[in-house]
Amino acid sequence: MEERILNLLKNTDKALSVHDIEHDLGFTTVDQLKELLKELNRLEEELKIYRTNKNNYMLFNNSHLKVGKMIGNRKGYGFVDIDGDEDVFIAPSNMNNAIHGDTVIVEVISKKGLELEGRIVKVVSRELKEVVGEFYYKDLVGHLKIDDDKVKIDIDIDKNKTMGAMDGHKVLVKLVKRLENNHYKGEVVKIIGHKNEPGVDILSIACRYGINDTFSDEVMKEVNDIPIEVKKEELEGRRDLRDVCIFTIDGDDTKDIDDAISIKKLENGNYELGVHIADVSYYVKENTHLNEEAYSRGTSVYLADRVIPMLPQKLSNGICSLNEGVDRLTISCVMEIDNKGNVINHDIFESVIRSRKQMTYKCVNQILEEDVIPAGYEDFVSDLKQMSNLAKILRKNKEARGYIDFDIDEAKIIVDDKGMAIDVVKRNRGVGENLIEDFMIAANETVASHIFYMDLPFIYRVHGVPDEKKIMNFLNFVKILGYSVKGDYKEVTPIKMQKLLDSLKDKKEFLIFSKLLLRSMQKAVYDSQNIGHFGLGSKCYTHFTSPIRRYPDTTVHRLLRTYLFEGRYDADTINYWEHLLPFLADHTSKKERDSVDCEREVDDMKKAEYMMNHINEKYTGIITSVVSFGMFVELPNLIEGLIKIDDLDEHYFYDEMTYSLRSQSNKRGYRIGDTVKVIVKSANKETRKVDFIIDKEK
Repeated sequence: MEERILNLLKNTDKALSVHDIEHDLGFTTVDQLKELLKELNRLEEELKIYRTNKNNYMLFNNSHLKVGKMIGNRKGYGFVDIDGDEDVFIAPSNMNNAIHGDTVIVEVISKKGLELEGRIVKVVSRELKEVVGEFYYKDLVGHLKIDDDKVKIDIDIDKNKTMGAMDGHKVLVKLVKRLENNHYKGEVVKIIGHKNEPGVDILSIACRYGINDTFSDEVMKEVNDIPIEVKKEELEGRRDLRDVCIFTIDGDDTKDIDDAISIKKLENGNYELGVHIADVSYYVKENTHLNEEAYSRGTSVYLADRVIPMLPQKLSNGICSLNEGVDRLTISCVMEIDNKGNVINHDIFESVIRSRKQMTYKCVNQILEEDVIPAGYEDFVSDLKQMSNLAKILRKNKEARGYIDFDIDEAKIIVDDKGMAIDVVKRNRGVGENLIEDFMIAANETVASHIFYMDLPFIYRVHGVPDEKKIMNFLNFVKILGYSVKGDYKEVTPIKMQKLLDSLKDKKEFLIFSKLLLRSMQKAVYDSQNIGHFGLGSKCYTHFTSPIRRYPDTTVHRLLRTYLFEGRYDADTINYWEHLLPFLADHTSKKERDSVDCEREVDDMKKAEYMMNHINEKYTGIITSVVSFGMFVELPNLIEGLIKIDDLDEHYFYDEMTYSLRSQSNKRGYRIGDTVKVIVKSANKETRKVDFIIDKEK
């Protein structure tokens, strides 16, 4: 019946009533009418047809409507994000009770310049099931001040549904019944803690992203059965590398150590690089509560002063972590690399190692950058210098094929023992950090290529070719700021993007250009199909090196054990993984996005918290963005704040052609890349916002 209805609507230029459809299909009985109505309702729910206000039907694709995701704003307006199309602005009066996160049908009603404006016709689905906020009583009824100020709903909570929450508690509330429009009944399902308790601010954000900081009793019971040290019988069939000089390099405060490295110069002049990764899949077995929980989390989440781990600490900091001086089970990828940076031979195998030294980036950088040898590192200087030479060769090889180094700075939040932000600094990225990155990329590519050429189901880390339109928009932006860009960018390649970025490196706006170009790229995701990794200039790539904190890496290890160590690639095994991996890739990509968004939100909150103690202080920053309502300024410590257009000393207007704010007396105005002196006007950790004003003193 579906095909007949769709063909009928396709061949008409008007909306048809139920009676019209019934007549044209030749239906005459009551039962046929019931079936027709049922089918029409289903097709409407699936957005294949659209029912007008007069209850007539038309093909959705033939209508003037679009489907997208509502992106709310705390000021009441929003945008509808339409896949593959322009966003549509929605004024508060046209929201039609839609809230942030809803899937909606939007009608485009006008176009102002480059901006589409529309109205919400219908809320198709509401994914919002739980919300986080501050609990309070009013007239003996519980209520919630929702943390996410883009979500505009009211919630009533009966006293027997509060779990004993008191005023000021941060809680997770489940929506149980819709009373009217955006008014709900709810019940408290988790008390996070009082808003003034240390760490509750971070845990509240994590809870909102569905990131759980505790493990179930079932998981912990399984964990308690896992030994705390490697047993002799577990070494059977493993290559014993405990006599090899293997060590780790990580941050000062790292406790979950995934990877260790070794190096040897061969008689033929080539290097033998060993990358030895914690064998997490040996302990995290399929069909266990532990594995289900790791899959559900997808990744560890790093939030200011804490880690919410994918695995319980007994594993992540204990038996799986490649700690100094203890036996650990690993999967090793040992590569022979020539003086051009090509991996000409490799071996992947189960192993046991004993790390000789838990090194830090800080100490390694002292050796490789300053020729200063910290105490305890004397025996490792030769290996480190060989590794540094090899890393330079590998990086040169990557650059030759199109590896793009966006050189984006990251902020590090320093907190006190109560979790309060006391400083914000740039993360140092030295020779040691680059060395580990180069070695891990080499191992990831080697493992991915090995399985790819076996033509077996696998999970890849992929990064698609950027959209040509977005690249052209970026080039136009660069030209508007007064710079000429040479080259043909109609067919985008990694080499072209690399050369484009290199051509802008001497410009004062380079850091801004680098961030904007990065945003023009697609996001890297996990996929069961290999399309290569554009940003790395790699034809075949995976994530093999961090199984303690990433579930896809654990899966890669599980596949290596299945295919290489156990030799199982029969039809049933292949069929099992072919069906499972696409779902696993989608799920872990989503959990990664949630993790990144959560980490960014916590950083913004802590930056604002830090600036709350620096009101009226003066700084020098760079204008990173100019918009109709003001301009954003970034300080050297990467804290960004807004200067509102109303806070400028005279009337300024936004010039769309030059992305600048101009006035009668200041015709050049304020432009992206300009250095300005500012004063901190205000900061608010709850809204995660910082406001500046111009420092008028010369």
